Amino acid sequence: MIKVLAALFVFVLGTAAQAEVLRLAVTTSFNNSGLSDVLLPAIKEDTGLDVQLLIVGTGQALRLGEAGDVDAILVHSKSSEEAFVADGHGTHRREIMYNDFVLIGPSDDPAGLRDLDTAAAAFGALASQKPRFVSRGDDSGTHKKERALWADAGVDADAFGDWYRAVGAGMGASLNTATAMGAYILSDRASWLNFGNKDGMAILFAGDPILFNQYSFLPVNPARHSHVRNDLAQTLEAWLTGPRAQALIDGYTIDGETLFTFNANTN
Repeated sequence: MIKVLAALFVFVLGTAAQAEVLRLAVTTSFNNSGLSDVLLPAIKEDTGLDVQLLIVGTGQALRLGEAGDVDAILVHSKSSEEAFVADGHGTHRREIMYNDFVLIGPSDDPAGLRDLDTAAAAFGALASQKPRFVSRGDDSGTHKKERALWADAGVDADAFGDWYRAVGAGMGASLNTATAMGAYILSDRASWLNFGNKDGMAILFAGDPILFNQYSFLPVNPARHSHVRNDLAQTLEAWLTGPRAQALIDGYTIDGETLFTFNANTN
């Protein structure tokens, strides 16, 4: 009996030692959504991959890819992603799923965003009225989008005063800061829906097509970093664009609301 148990112990250790580990840099918004808790066990079950997440903003995720510190990245800033591939750091960009950005703020909406029709008008109203506003300020995909939206409204975020607070934090921490301050903030919808501390806060503006938020998968280029596991990245990409991923992504809801929509090209 002892010999049988010893042999079983050695077998289990040997199996664990052979597990394939893929390092994936993902955004804090993706992690805050809770979707990773749904996808990772299914990925392990179907492919045997242990996906090790490095949870950072999009800018930092891209830098990790450039340095060869991860095997692939899953981020949401199209122009930065295209530059990453054009510069030879990634083999290609594959769209996986999308949601949208929303403006959150105090339920009484002192800036009157609910009455506006466009994101440019909403950001213009914030710039003119100067209510408290929390920016992630961390070079994340959400921060990049926020900066672009200020520019679209014809205002310079670098000239803002004390009413504008850049916190240099992830989505969850930034939402907590905004709630504590009663401030406005740009968030991805998934992080907001999964956020527990909504007291006195609400979605005040959404629906402008410019707020579309695409998430994409980019394998790091093994020609730049021979140690990266491009084979594992290909395995993960095939799974993320397959039928089980589609069912899990489209089926992930909170209080009946869908957080992401699968839109990968499955050809």
